[in-house]
Amino acid sequence: MKPPRPQPARLVSLDAYRGAIMLLMASSGLGLVQATRDLDPGSPWKWIGMQVEHAEWVGATLWDFIQPAFMFMVGVALPWSLASRTARGQRLGGQFAHALWRSFVLVLLAVFLTSAWSPQTDWVFTNVLAQIGLGYPFLFLLALTRPRTQWLAAMGILVVYWLAFALHPLPASDLDWNAVGVPDDWPHLAGFGAHWEKGANFAAAFDRWFLNLFPRPAPYVFSEGGYQTLNFIPSLATMIFGMQAGWLLRSELAPRAKVLRLATLGLAGIAIGSSIAAAGLCPIVKRIWTPSWAIFSAGAVAVVLAVFYAIIDWRAWRRWSFPLVVAGMNSIALYCLW
Repeated sequence: MKPPRPQPARLVSLDAYRGAIMLLMASSGLGLVQATRDLDPGSPWKWIGMQVEHAEWVGATLWDFIQPAFMFMVGVALPWSLASRTARGQRLGGQFAHALWRSFVLVLLAVFLTSAWSPQTDWVFTNVLAQIGLGYPFLFLLALTRPRTQWLAAMGILVVYWLAFALHPLPASDLDWNAVGVPDDWPHLAGFGAHWEKGANFAAAFDRWFLNLFPRPAPYVFSEGGYQTLNFIPSLATMIFGMQAGWLLRSELAPRAKVLRLATLGLAGIAIGSSIAAAGLCPIVKRIWTPSWAIFSAGAVAVVLAVFYAIIDWRAWRRWSFPLVVAGMNSIALYCLW
């Protein structure tokens, strides 16, 4: 009889990080948005209140990093999931079938949650669970390739997605902005950046075709918040970056080297994403997951993961993190309850 294969140890810092993000989201900002709504724009409390609501379009707040953190952590967890299932003797075909089933359930769950306040099923796919579900099968298949292939895939996804927006026609001069969900006082993007304008970009045009293939009480015209179905494509790159972090943390490197490398890559991501935006090549817009945002946000959440790993898994200061670990191990249940 063969001895049982050793089970891979859990990455406690990942559970704690996931729990921290989950509890941050569940806090609903502690009412800070409402409490600071009427304060002077120069007040530091006003700035704090702005951090717990999404940026209107360009730029980022603390609240904008919740979804990329989830997407990134899906990638981080995948190497552990593969190792665990392989150790239990599950073949790759069975693992891929499980990935497809998991994706299907996540998408349907997202549609169900989105439809909870609608008179009929609301077929939209911008919920974070749907975005994970749409990209997860591709992430799984990429996990079976070489690291170089995974990096090239992430970069290729972002470049092609950037081209799709850049080659899409600029908004017409006589466009009725109200008809695509843009108010009269909207701070429009100028020049080349207008390719990523709200309601008039490539992904918005795709949804005006795609979402009207589903039964609807009225034709789909625009997303009030500007979120689009195709966000799952660049956010797949975010998950790939997370998967690279997962392989790094599962490697034989010393914990100190892992922390330094992860933090360095994270800071590089912040710098690269910021530089792309500063050069006018692509604005940082979370609501349509621009390539600059995918790189910038992945860098930021990687730095935070490095801190969690250094404290919990390297230094083994774990007792304080127990409530976060419990929340992180039940994140989908808590998300649905929220």
